[in-house]
Amino acid sequence: MSIYSQKPIDLAGISTYPLDSRPSKVSVNDFARPLTDGEVSGVAALIDSLPRMLGADDLRSVARAIVAARAAKRAIIWGLGGHVIKTGLAPIVTDLAQRGFVTAVAMNGSGIIHDFEIALAGTTSEDVDEALGSGSFGMAEETGRLINEAIKRGAADQLGIGEAIGRTLAEISPKFAEYSLLHAAYKMRIPVTVHVTVGTDIVHLHPQADGAAIGEASHRDFRLFTSLVKGMSGGGVYLNVGSAVTLPEVFLKAVTVVRNMGDELRGLTTVNCDFLQHYRPLTNVVRRPVAGGAGRGYSLTGHHELMLPLLAAAVRSLRGKER
Repeated sequence: MSIYSQKPIDLAGISTYPLDSRPSKVSVNDFARPLTDGEVSGVAALIDSLPRMLGADDLRSVARAIVAARAAKRAIIWGLGGHVIKTGLAPIVTDLAQRGFVTAVAMNGSGIIHDFEIALAGTTSEDVDEALGSGSFGMAEETGRLINEAIKRGAADQLGIGEAIGRTLAEISPKFAEYSLLHAAYKMRIPVTVHVTVGTDIVHLHPQADGAAIGEASHRDFRLFTSLVKGMSGGGVYLNVGSAVTLPEVFLKAVTVVRNMGDELRGLTTVNCDFLQHYRPLTNVVRRPVAGGAGRGYSLTGHHELMLPLLAAAVRSLRGKER
């Protein structure tokens, strides 16, 4: 028994509302569209026209590393923060996955929430400032109930969070499933790992939340992620896109586990792509894992909704030249 006089709050009294009743700031109507093969050739000329220096050269180098990793059958892991999903970029990542340029995806908790809401309602991203005052922030009923049910059922079946939610989306086949990265990755059998910080995600506020199941499933995903990182040895690529803390920390720990167990993990390309370059991504992704000649790290600075489609176009244009 706890020695504290204060007891944990009982979430059974939480009030929720239907997801489709909530005003949202993001809609699938505004999502990015992958380029057609014909359009890629035009973008290739633009990429070739960029200066042969600094960020432009780094963009081309990262694209070449991704194409080379695909050819060498090495891991290409995309770590995605929630902002990447809610800026409408899931179709771009899905298109790259279908072309063999994504072997795994890592997300934080907000990423799965935005992706799940998009699949269900075609919208996501509530107005936090407006909802916080009334206590309704994060209280969409379907978001909390269905995600938590998927995690609990997944934990019982020895699945990680990413696979568990992908399975649920495949089962319920929601109206906007075509815009969901989780749904597409599950259908393609591409691993998605989810790395949760308990208390940071709105689904943890709901009475269906089960801390034991969340912890077990997220830890399973960490172990799966570490196995995936091992597949980077000898030419793999890790891209951290839009996660300032959680995914850089998880990546660094996975690297140390792999090296602790005897794999030198060399020949890596690591990339941080964000509109600000923060301490942890620069240290834990771009610098430390590739120190001592273990590989090369890059920082690509810019808004996700601009940089990721540009990088995807660069990858596809290079791939087209190889044929």
